[in-house]
Amino acid sequence: MKYQTICPFCKENVREINYKDTDLLRRYLSSFGRIVARKRSGVCVWHQRKMASAVKRARFMALLPYLVQ
Repeated sequence: MKYQTICPFCKENVREINYKDTDLLRRYLSSFGRIVARKRSGVCVWHQRKMASAVKRARFMALLPYLVQ
């Protein structure tokens, strides 16, 4: 039997993830600046896709770094 966690975005009934909300997006980045996998973050498939595209858009707009050294 697998342990299932509830997606934090589904729990809050979030439909869109804003790319300007960098504090929220930083929670789903690793210490190296990579997008954290669903297994570690506990986000559902639909919100993981939305979150990944928001992170990529924020990187393009220079709100988040592509790489942390």
